[in-house]
Amino acid sequence: MSEVRLAVIGVGGMGSYHAGLIQGGKVARCRLTAVCDTDPERLEPFGGDIATFSDHKALLRSGAADAVLIATPHYPHTPIGIAALQRGVHVLVEKPISVHKADCERLIAAHRKRKQVFAAMFNMRTEPVYRRVKDLIERGELGRLTRVIWIVTNWFRTEHYYASGTWRATWRGEGGGVLLNQCPHQLDMLQWLCGMPSRIRGFCGFGKFHRIEVEDDVTAYLEYPNGATGVFVASTGEAPGTNRLEISGESGKIVVDEAGLRFTRNEVSSREFCRTSPEAFAVPPVWDVRIPVTGTATQHAGILENFVNAILDGAPLIAPAREGIRSVEIGNAILFSALTGKPVTLPLDGVAFERRLKRLIRESGAVRKKAVRRGGGDLTQSFQSR
Repeated sequence: MSEVRLAVIGVGGMGSYHAGLIQGGKVARCRLTAVCDTDPERLEPFGGDIATFSDHKALLRSGAADAVLIATPHYPHTPIGIAALQRGVHVLVEKPISVHKADCERLIAAHRKRKQVFAAMFNMRTEPVYRRVKDLIERGELGRLTRVIWIVTNWFRTEHYYASGTWRATWRGEGGGVLLNQCPHQLDMLQWLCGMPSRIRGFCGFGKFHRIEVEDDVTAYLEYPNGATGVFVASTGEAPGTNRLEISGESGKIVVDEAGLRFTRNEVSSREFCRTSPEAFAVPPVWDVRIPVTGTATQHAGILENFVNAILDGAPLIAPAREGIRSVEIGNAILFSALTGKPVTLPLDGVAFERRLKRLIRESGAVRKKAVRRGGGDLTQSFQSR
């Protein structure tokens, strides 16, 4: 096989963007051969050599593609992903890989063939600044990690945004809010850099800034197995917002924000200095270390090309889909803690969270939501559009 025949399932906003990357020649050795969506209007721009389907099962039976990219709303990721894996095609799934941990486990369990490539669209992993931070941590430049603080409140969204699709911001249609839609990338990056927390206490505002039923404001306190702590803050209702990551260790501190990457390094580790200094109010002397960050973030095209290279050449994946359960678990735990008013110990009881989510769906006041088109009219998004 010299190229990968790829189908995009769900050609809404993200799906059509991915299709455009492939059609525009941004992904080497990859050809778009099929698209699938339940909304006929979304299929109209495609034709010619690109087969169109209104049902993903028909697409999978057709043999029109070696691989699929799933870009539907969140809940269908699981059943479509399972069907594709069972059919033997390679799978790339948009974030989050599933709405909740129990579905993640079902999806991952369907991946049984070692040579079948199963990846997730965590494009932040291609950003040079975060790859550099990961390298510094893994090399021990920070020493033992002690604290992480990530404030990511530059996700401001208007009421019109939430009205742009019937599935948005409902328990039934989306399964969550800022934690599930906007922040999966940051939650993935949090565990990618710092590992999984062992205990979480979450505080969420449900419809705090918008007329929605899901969370649009989050503050979470994290505890890690080594005694480190963390704070994660996210919102779609705060402006001007902030995006600032701070990771502290015994040997120094890293800050990533709009100014780039800064590394303040202790000449002597804080633990050693604390135990050996003869002075009462002394602090370790520091160096302001210039850390070069080179390269370009290849983003979605980079993940797609890596997916293709894994299929054709056996290249290691940047974002294996089975790692996608970690960000979902963190987000679920924050939400579960907020709903119960109690800390949650990880690993999360995925079945208990699934029961609570189903209860939220039953009690939902937004069983059917009218979507509005920009400038008026209906902009209802289909089941397989995202």
